[in-house]
Amino acid sequence: MKGIVLAGGTGSRLLPITRGVSKQLLPVFDKPMVYYPLSLLMLAGVRDVLVITTPADAGAFARVLGDGAGWGLTVTYAVQPSPGGIAQALLVGEAFLDGDGCGLVLGDNLLYGQGLRTALRGAAATTSGAHIFGYPVSTPEHYGVLAFDGDRVVDVVEKPARPPSRLAVPGLYFFDGTAPARVRDQRPSARGELEITDLHRSYLRDGQLAVTHLGRGVAWLDMGTPENLLAAAGFVEAIQARQGLLISSPEEIAWRQGWIDDAALAAAAHAHAGTTYGALLGQLVEGAPDGGAGR
Repeated sequence: MKGIVLAGGTGSRLLPITRGVSKQLLPVFDKPMVYYPLSLLMLAGVRDVLVITTPADAGAFARVLGDGAGWGLTVTYAVQPSPGGIAQALLVGEAFLDGDGCGLVLGDNLLYGQGLRTALRGAAATTSGAHIFGYPVSTPEHYGVLAFDGDRVVDVVEKPARPPSRLAVPGLYFFDGTAPARVRDQRPSARGELEITDLHRSYLRDGQLAVTHLGRGVAWLDMGTPENLLAAAGFVEAIQARQGLLISSPEEIAWRQGWIDDAALAAAAHAHAGTTYGALLGQLVEGAPDGGAGR
């Protein structure tokens, strides 16, 4: 399975902060925002990643992430000329996917919690159909929301005025190799976009949509507004300061999964010398306990 990080868009909800920089490159405490969604794909076992961004921002992302080799990854880039909906990412990345399944993650999503790695690995094992997640929120009208008949999912509704449930769909989805063809069969919505909920419905109609519920032990933060960006930074700072463990560190995840060796981790710690981030990487080299691969 391959991975796509959708890091395009204008960041309009964060203006004027995003007037000169991509939203996904803004700092969330001690890391650029893009580290957090990228780490989800890594925890799922994905090592071949396409970052989709705007023509103006592609060079900046390449400077931040490089080719991924230092993390045991292969990272390549593509541009989305203009925002056309989340599902459009599967068309932009179709040649990259080349018939393979993929994990698609939005560039402003942070997920953290006990058992998350197991859930991600299970979803990434998808060989037929699609796998999404459900997460209880207090304002479901702002998200794609799951509708149920008893315990059975019967619909996915985009930003409903009267939500059929409180279970929203976080911006992390796993699809089989039929996803791009399904998107090509979609019609743009009233707002002129290829909606990700329509793709979910396509799989649901075929009886091929699996849903994993994420409960109290998992935090999902959407970092797309100034308030949420500040809250996410505070959350990361509080957890890391209290536990002395990194959240969403690509170096740590790669090391714990055997994609880089001790020498590479030590080199990463040295490259970040003089920072708390570098000090925590250095503690890993010295034999700190497993904190769940940064999750």
